[in-house]
Amino acid sequence: MRRLRIISVMLLGCLALTACGSGADQGFPNRIQPDIGPDGSKTLRMGNGAEPESLDPAKSSGVPAANIEVNLYEGLVTHAADGKLVPGDAKSWDVSPDKTTYTFHLRRNAKWSNGAPVTAQQYVYSLRRAVAPATASPYADIHSPIVNATAITDNKKPVDALGVKALDAHTLQIRLRKPTPFFLNTLAHPSSFPVYPPAVKKWGDSFTQPGHAVTNGAYAMQSWRVNDKIVLKRNPQFWDNKNTKIDRVVFYPITDGNSELSRYQAGTLDWTGGVPSSKIQMIKDQVPDQYKAVPTLGSYYLDFNITKPPFKGNRKLRMALSMALDRRVMVDKILRGNEPPGYSWVPGVVRGYKSVQFPWADWSDARREARARQLYHEAGYSRAHPLKADLLYVSSSENEKRISIVAAAMWRKVLGAQITTTNQEWKVYLQTARRKTDTELVFAGWIGDYQDPNTFFSIMKAASGNNYTGYASPVYDRLISASEHTPNGPKRTKLMHKAEATLLHDSPIIPLFFVTSHHLVKPYVKGFEPNPLDQYYARYLDIVPAKSSGNAR
Repeated sequence: MRRLRIISVMLLGCLALTACGSGADQGFPNRIQPDIGPDGSKTLRMGNGAEPESLDPAKSSGVPAANIEVNLYEGLVTHAADGKLVPGDAKSWDVSPDKTTYTFHLRRNAKWSNGAPVTAQQYVYSLRRAVAPATASPYADIHSPIVNATAITDNKKPVDALGVKALDAHTLQIRLRKPTPFFLNTLAHPSSFPVYPPAVKKWGDSFTQPGHAVTNGAYAMQSWRVNDKIVLKRNPQFWDNKNTKIDRVVFYPITDGNSELSRYQAGTLDWTGGVPSSKIQMIKDQVPDQYKAVPTLGSYYLDFNITKPPFKGNRKLRMALSMALDRRVMVDKILRGNEPPGYSWVPGVVRGYKSVQFPWADWSDARREARARQLYHEAGYSRAHPLKADLLYVSSSENEKRISIVAAAMWRKVLGAQITTTNQEWKVYLQTARRKTDTELVFAGWIGDYQDPNTFFSIMKAASGNNYTGYASPVYDRLISASEHTPNGPKRTKLMHKAEATLLHDSPIIPLFFVTSHHLVKPYVKGFEPNPLDQYYARYLDIVPAKSSGNAR
């Protein structure tokens, strides 16, 4: 979302020490009307950051894709408007006494957008596809609790060995290797969504395109113009269609925060994907009721590529760079949106878990910088012999550009390090980061996929498709694997604390700050509820124009 995934552009909008100057200063007209057709049909227009890299639930990993996929598809379980877990395609389920066998009872009225029934056999097909080596899903590891999932992904067993079975057309059984306290949460993730087998077999990779796509969620694909907009239409076959109020949802890939704000002010957007930080105070002053700031299950951080020099085998150098950064300046002077500084790996909004922090989190600036310089020198570098490296970020993301420039300046000031910055378009950036052949430092982000610390811990395991660092610690992996199958309680918390301390000590990443999501939502859009996953389903929303505002346009 999710949430899911490497954070794309402009969740925080334009980051600048001074105002970003644009037409966004024009103010907020009072009489803007929603998009309601002559027949009463309602259209919700949403800013959505970057163009999604894919809308194949098994292959996508970005937030822009997940925002669309949760409206096109539904899993066995899903999320309520506030992010809590609720039944989806499965109306109910049973769990064995040893908590390793789940039996799901599918709704008899669950249908695909073409009217075909949703069946247990289709879930078997989809879950097998998600872990198959040929799919190369970046989220294959999310299914690791299922019997034989990891062996299949590692090409050691055939896909039909996966511990999923259709007992009949409407009953699905999933067997786990061990009890997994967060397992149900993973089933609301897009990689657990069913896909329509006949469409995949007929169209291959293009099964997601208009005219080919068959989906089981509240909406169906209507049109997709790359770098322009993706339009979803209401799915009359959806089992809960009677409670859906909005008829069309239009997702616009707008990567510039000020352009998005201008479109919102002009009335061509009802919902923004972000808010320029330089405009937050103006927005609070003029339209406080439309401004939504939500603490989110997300983190921004820097990945070290530790598969090659200069960061391979040089923990002191990695620690020096981490300690040289003044996170308070980043959040207070640049972001200015109440983002907590990052001194741990897991955000504070994760329920029931208190993170382990760097031991120097509360040090004075002078003491922290002195230690950073000491480590830098011990790592073999100095102002006479400076570190030279490159930091990669997403080209269209103003926030990543600003933070990258500030980080490079801090490293130069405190250490004398010479860090250059390079940017790439979102899709190219993802490919480059995954390959790990041409990177040294990578600006990254993660929105948690479910409400459990494991949504962060799992991506740093050696086998994770979302581990762009090359970090491979047997100690860390062993601790996390144990925590994944330990019931919630003090024993599991102790395992996770040890794992987080190990990760911070090894420093394959530099935590920067945690995410507060910022949105503008028109007053006529009803049903908004703060959601720590920052994932919003159009099926829970409505558009209700003010009675005194005249004719809808």
